[in-house]
Amino acid sequence: MSGQEQHNRQGRITALVIAGTGLAWIAATVAGEMLGWTQRTRAFFDLAALAGFGTAIWMIYGLWRSRRKDKD
Repeated sequence: MSGQEQHNRQGRITALVIAGTGLAWIAATVAGEMLGWTQRTRAFFDLAALAGFGTAIWMIYGLWRSRRKDKD
């Protein structure tokens, strides 16, 4: 697999992490409202979503560094 193909694959995986985190966060918010979860439980899912988005930012940074290294 060439470097460009590897970068494209990593970019798609990062996009899926972002989309999956967003959808899971929305689902948890809706479920929490419908099921009457406590604020503590809802905050747990908010923190989990924050961790997912933080992971995505870290993946984007790694992809950026990898592309800069391959460019040189």
